[in-house]
Amino acid sequence: MIEKSEAVDKYIAAQPQDRQNDLNELRDTLIKSLPSGFEETIGYGMPAYVVPHSMFPRGYHCDPKQPLPFVSFANQKNFIALYHMGIYVNTDLLNWFTEQYPLHSKRKLDMGKSCIRFKPAELPIKLLGELLKQMTPKDWILLYEAALERR
Repeated sequence: MIEKSEAVDKYIAAQPQDRQNDLNELRDTLIKSLPSGFEETIGYGMPAYVVPHSMFPRGYHCDPKQPLPFVSFANQKNFIALYHMGIYVNTDLLNWFTEQYPLHSKRKLDMGKSCIRFKPAELPIKLLGELLKQMTPKDWILLYEAALERR
């Protein structure tokens, strides 16, 4: 089980009151759904779930002092963003998510490469829980290393 971070508590508490329930629900889904091995922290100013250095000592190639990022979320002005690095690298996972999304939301999917944008109070929590269960830290490390080799 992922241990909750006081820094993430502070991040959520600093957000507008009308967003805190959504952010807490998303955080709880991340904690319950991510396979064991990921750690909760603050990365790049937002709540992040990472592969710790104890599991992947090389760290993030852009800054090896940082653990390997996997998923993070942020409160933005007009939406809540979920950044899922695995969906950016794994085409099968991306295809699964885009096929499943309309079954869980009436809104059009608003997505960048790894960023999925949601209107407040419209988080498809069940689908996000299923997405988060799809990749272990070891799976992510293998995909990450393969992606680096292709560069």
